[in-house]
This record gives sequence, structure tokens and C-alpha cells, in this order.
Amino acid sequence: MRIHAFNHLFQHRLALSTKPFQARGAKVERCAYCQVATQYCLCSHQPDMDTDIAVLLLVSENEVFKPSNTGRLIADVIKETYVYQWNRTEPHAEMLALLNNPAYQPVVIFPEEYVDEKPRVMQSPPSAHDKRKPLLILLDGSWREARRMFRKSPYLDALPVMSIAPKSVSQYMMRKSDNEQHLSTAEVASLVLAEVGEHQASLLLSQWFEVFRESYLLSKTRLKHDLSRPVLKRFIDQQQSET
Repeated sequence: MRIHAFNHLFQHRLALSTKPFQARGAKVERCAYCQVATQYCLCSHQPDMDTDIAVLLLVSENEVFKPSNTGRLIADVIKETYVYQWNRTEPHAEMLALLNNPAYQPVVIFPEEYVDEKPRVMQSPPSAHDKRKPLLILLDGSWREARRMFRKSPYLDALPVMSIAPKSVSQYMMRKSDNEQHLSTAEVASLVLAEVGEHQASLLLSQWFEVFRESYLLSKTRLKHDLSRPVLKRFIDQQQSET
């Protein structure tokens, strides 16, 4: 298992906490890394692949503690994933340095309808002729939090925006949303990866999301479950056949 930046942020925040975060399902004994109930831990099945892209996750205040969070799934798949706690007035110095690193092409992922300066919206994905590595910036939080992060982050204001319009209803059932077109962070990332030509990573993230969703929901006692975990078995078979 590869311990990544999201895991490190979780452990850092946990060390600073003075009281436990009481999310739904807080009584479930969970793996500290995949956040699935320990008897269904997924860590041994974490994907292992290389990509030509980087991701920067800006995580809202409480999102890092929510077991239903899907941002960590992106870090499971994309090895070069940077994760920082969002802060309006005191952004992390390392993150600012990354945004200004000439080796990267930072792009904020956000719906076009919420972008006031329309020239910021890219009409096509980052060019393959650009020698800079694409750095996809995803705002990881509830939809309300994500909009606030987008509006209140001056260090993102000058960056181009890539907009994704969902073509299907979200499969994210771990939380309720007022709008079924509001995708989870992992679902958005999967669509974006396909748009920038990382089709294998897009497919792998989509499959890994389905595996997580199946295993996470096993701790929901009011639901009927297939304890044989067919989605996980299919994922393992696919990974073995590819290697």
C-alpha cells in the first residue's frame, strides 16, 4: 500500500484535533487509510499505475475527516497528487510555490456557469504540445464549500478554468445532494482525466470509485448488501488480467 498526501493530511489533522469528528457512521470501526469498515478494508487492492498528469486537491475544513470523502481515491490512482487544507487568508507556502512552478500548467476544475470572468474558461483541454505537466486543481468539499473556496481563493483567480458538464446522473450515494448532477470529487476527476487524454487513468479511477462505493455501503445497516462484493472481485480480475 502506498501512503499518499491525503493520508498524511488526515493524520496531521487528527494529531491536532482536541475532540473526535462526529460524522454519520462514526460508530463504525474504520481503516485509518481507506476509511472503509475494517473488515472490508481495501488497502491491499490500491491501484498502481503511472500517469503523465498531476493533481492538486484543496480540501475544505471538515472534508478530510469524512469517511465518505472520495478525494482520497484520486490520490490512490494518481501518484503525483498534492493535498492541502484550504485556507482563505493563509494558503500553504508549498502550494503557492507549486502553482508558480514553471514545470506545471495549473488548471482549476469548476463549472463554467459560476465563473464571472468568461475568458478564463478554456475552450479546449491543455495542449499536448505544451511541455508543462497539467496540474488539475480540484476543490474537495460539499458543493456549498466548493463554491466558497472558488470565490474566496485569490491565489486561484488568475488561473484558467476547465469546465466539465456531467452527462449522466451521479452514482454517489454516500451523501445526499440537492442536485443529482452534482458529482463527487472522484467522478469529476474521472471525467477530467478522460478530457485531457488520460483514458486509462480515467477508467481506473471510475472502477476504483465503484469498488469504494460498494465496500463503504456495506456498513450501512439499513441497506441490503451482497457480501460477496462482486464489484471488488471484478476489479481484482481486471487488474490481474492486465498485469
